[in-house]
Amino acid sequence: MIAQTYTYTVVLEADDEAGGFVVDVPALPGCHTEGDTRDEAIAMAQDAIAGYIESLVSHNEPIPIELNPAGPVLVAVTIKTDVQTCTTAA
Repeated sequence: MIAQTYTYTVVLEADDEAGGFVVDVPALPGCHTEGDTRDEAIAMAQDAIAGYIESLVSHNEPIPIELNPAGPVLVAVTIKTDVQTCTTAA
């Protein structure tokens, strides 16, 4: 198994109407989630990113790489796979 770690900036926004936080991962189009607390939202972001990348790997699609992750919140995930993945810069 090959293990690769990916780090992405996540954007947390307070949801004033429903409470909690909405999360967006700009480098991964369509990767959004939410959580009742800031910590839960970050944990949910980690799960969403892992699922997103695992789906790309299973479909043999390139994984967007955030070249200079910056921001107040960064999330890293490690994915294990049987094959080396092709990557593209985001």
